[in-house]
Amino acid sequence: MEILSMVLILLGLFFLVVAAIGVVRLPDVFSRSHAVSLTDSLGAFLLLTGLALHEGSTVNFFKILAVLALLYLQNPVISHATLRAAVRAGLKPWDGEKR
Repeated sequence: MEILSMVLILLGLFFLVVAAIGVVRLPDVFSRSHAVSLTDSLGAFLLLTGLALHEGSTVNFFKILAVLALLYLQNPVISHATLRAAVRAGLKPWDGEKR
C-alpha cells in the first residue's frame, strides 16, 4: 500500500508540475486555462488518492475524499468563469502571430 500511495503521489506531482509549466509557457489565457484545467484535475486526483491511501481508514481519509469531491465540482466552474471573464474583458485567442 505504501508503494502504491507513493507512486500515485509522484504521478500527481508530475502532472501538477506540467500544469505549472503550461501556465508559464503558453501564450494566452485560453490555452493556459485549457492546459491547467486538464492537468490540474488529474494531478490533484492522483495526489489526493495517494494521500488517502497513505492515511488508511481514519478521519483524514474522509476529509481528503471530501476535498477531492469539492475539487471536481469546483474546477470546471472556476475554469468556465475565468474564460467567460476573459471574453467579456475583450481578450482574443492567440492567432499565432508574434506580439
